[in-house]
Amino acid sequence: MARTYTVSCSGVTVANQAVTLVFINPATGCGFEVLRVLVSQRTTVVPPASTMTPIQLNSQVTAFPTLTSATPAPHAIGAPVSQIVGGTSGAAGTCGVNASAEGAGAKTVILADTFNVLNGFLWVPTPDERIVCEAGAAAGFGVHLPVAPILLTGWTCSVTYVEAG
Repeated sequence: MARTYTVSCSGVTVANQAVTLVFINPATGCGFEVLRVLVSQRTTVVPPASTMTPIQLNSQVTAFPTLTSATPAPHAIGAPVSQIVGGTSGAAGTCGVNASAEGAGAKTVILADTFNVLNGFLWVPTPDERIVCEAGAAAGFGVHLPVAPILLTGWTCSVTYVEAG
């Protein structure tokens, strides 16, 4: 039976640089399909600023970002833990959030967009548009802000995926 999990961060302060919000690298025996990506910013500015922010969904090869470890949350109560575990190095079979360094690995942009921070970004692909990371792939999947956002605080991001394998 396929298992669904979400990796997320909430209310984080990002570095004043381009930053990967969530990064997931498939395990040797376990790939995944991305079902949904959500990015938002809860402003501390009154009135809130209406700004456009670029975003990229991408793959990245070694060297990976330096991350804060995050544990995937299962969508089924009582489900086994994900085969992808929290980690800080972006290594195979790990995931993390809010990169403090991007790593020198080449990024390949799969989807580029721009969103208004007042509305947030929600990507729910049709089945044919889903991003698939095969088990043992040499690259991981990341949600990346390619330029430093105007507001650095209050960022939330989640990636929902289903394990394959």
